[in-house]
Amino acid sequence: MRILLAIDGSVSSDRATALVTSFKLPIDSLVRVVSVQEPYTEALAMSWAAMGDAGTNMETEEEVDARHHREAVARAETALARPGVTIEGFLLHGRPGTSIVDEAAAMNADVVVVGSRGHGTIATMVLGSTASEIVDHAPCPVLVARHSHLGPVAFADDGSRSARNAEAVFGRWPIFAGEKVAVVTVAETAVPVAAGFTPGMYEQALDTYSRSADEVRNEVQAEAANEAHRLEDIGLIAEPIALEGDPAAEIVRFAAEHQTGTIVMGTRGHTGLARLILGSVARNVLLHAPCSVLIVRDHK
Repeated sequence: MRILLAIDGSVSSDRATALVTSFKLPIDSLVRVVSVQEPYTEALAMSWAAMGDAGTNMETEEEVDARHHREAVARAETALARPGVTIEGFLLHGRPGTSIVDEAAAMNADVVVVGSRGHGTIATMVLGSTASEIVDHAPCPVLVARHSHLGPVAFADDGSRSARNAEAVFGRWPIFAGEKVAVVTVAETAVPVAAGFTPGMYEQALDTYSRSADEVRNEVQAEAANEAHRLEDIGLIAEPIALEGDPAAEIVRFAAEHQTGTIVMGTRGHTGLARLILGSVARNVLLHAPCSVLIVRDHK
């Protein structure tokens, strides 16, 4: 397995390192640890720490920053070291998002692992920049780490082709071996509002809604059961869970109530303006989940 771990020396990247350390990796796996130093505009800037003693060798702010990144990579390499697994550490230069995406393509990575500074309304702006750019543009799945453990796992399944792509990682990736998986499907049902109906029509609409809602419930229950059987066929312990309501909100709620370690889900991967207009269940789960989230994006 080929893993690209992107770190920056922060607490969130330490959690990402701890998560990768917990992976069950086969012999000959490769973990490449990278930290990205952004270009400095003030090449002559001096470290305030060095200004107190003019007789010492003073480091520029750029040199201090580079040392910080190198030390972070070295700590991660030490934490990740194990027999039979190759650990490589590199300091890259450029825009973090672009550099990490390019590196993932260059090494043909199976997954990019990156830390998250948090979740919730305010943290969406923090997550936005680097992590969101990587999720949108990486040539492989991206695991946004919020915990140091992978399981238990919740697989968000909506029966789509994107979900089938996400399902495939359970069979290909050894890190999921032995993990318990809850197959979570969500029926989107909403009672029609009475306003606007002529007398007698609302009862008919409500009756039609009830029949349609029952069909949707049956469909998602069947999908959850079928997916659980497929995962059991490849050796996982899987349980079907059928919920009802807003998909993103229900998936996040389930993860919080069941102390889920990782949510796995596929997405069609809207980017740019389309993402802002259309929104995305995967995007909302990524921003608000209390646990790690593995996004498996459709690729042409």
